[in-house]
Amino acid sequence: MLRLTLILFLLLLPLPVSAQTITGMASVTDGDSLEIRGTRIRLHGIDAPESRQLCTRPSGQRWRCGQQAALALSDRIGRRSVSCVTRNIDRYGRTIAVCSQDGVDLNRWMVSEGWAVAYRQFSRDYVAVEAEARRAGRNIWSGIFVMPWDWRRGVRTP
Repeated sequence: MLRLTLILFLLLLPLPVSAQTITGMASVTDGDSLEIRGTRIRLHGIDAPESRQLCTRPSGQRWRCGQQAALALSDRIGRRSVSCVTRNIDRYGRTIAVCSQDGVDLNRWMVSEGWAVAYRQFSRDYVAVEAEARRAGRNIWSGIFVMPWDWRRGVRTP
């Protein structure tokens, strides 16, 4: 039984892959995911609000922060080429990567602009950047929101 449990556990871990670079025009699927030439890419170390997720402004007004995060990433990328360096493959078959454009780390940009949070469960790469965005009250940090991983588990209000 222990052996079966260990095998199942190992199957759920991201698979390490040799670093390869995927480059091309990207389409944004949400605030932390892209697609380049049919390859689904999840941005390493960050988690953005889900597309249907709402946040609350200090005034109490609710807004579609998940949709806005995806739009911000899409606007930042525009029609220019993106380059993604592979880190892993996740259990859903998506490539986990750090993506950049014109020398700008897009993962870091999303967190620094307050459109995503550091995904501490998988990486500490963007924790300091998140703290600065929180102090500045940028975007999702301007009011109240549920962490994306909690929202996916069904928590809808803070």
